[in-house]
Amino acid sequence: MSDVFKDKSQRRDKKTAKASSNGSHGVRGKDGRTKDSLSTVSCIDELGHQDENTRMDLKTENTYQLPYKHFPVPAVTDILKDVLTSYLQEEKYEVEWSRQMTKTICEVIRARVKDLLIPRYKIVVLVHIGQLAGQSMQISSRCLWDATNDTFTSHSFTNSSLYGIATVYSVYFE
Repeated sequence: MSDVFKDKSQRRDKKTAKASSNGSHGVRGKDGRTKDSLSTVSCIDELGHQDENTRMDLKTENTYQLPYKHFPVPAVTDILKDVLTSYLQEEKYEVEWSRQMTKTICEVIRARVKDLLIPRYKIVVLVHIGQLAGQSMQISSRCLWDATNDTFTSHSFTNSSLYGIATVYSVYFE
């Protein structure tokens, strides 16, 4: 046998080992005797080939700390009023523009709320922009949360051609 085939077979044998299991797990043949079954066990012996950048997953437990600083609803409402007014004051409704502006306003609101440095709260920002054409719209949401720690705030803005509604949900993260 050539050296190449020997190396491959040795590496394969190193990675896979066969071990027989106990008779309790054996298979009975026609003659009533127990036959040992074979199990295949895989293992990796080559330690030098591990990735140096592997990150260990750390499992953290809940701290069960109550929030020492509640979410500042009035400050966030002021942010919503300011951003919606400054971005939508002089604008006319256009479909493509409103799609991009919705994303921009969401990012701006989220960044300004995160600048308040409120610890242990997850922030969800929703913005709706639509055309004023005599129609009505109802927006509702449902979620499971803790009424003592979680909250939301919302603000709506209208001008001659469009409306904008921004909502910020703050959910306490244990």
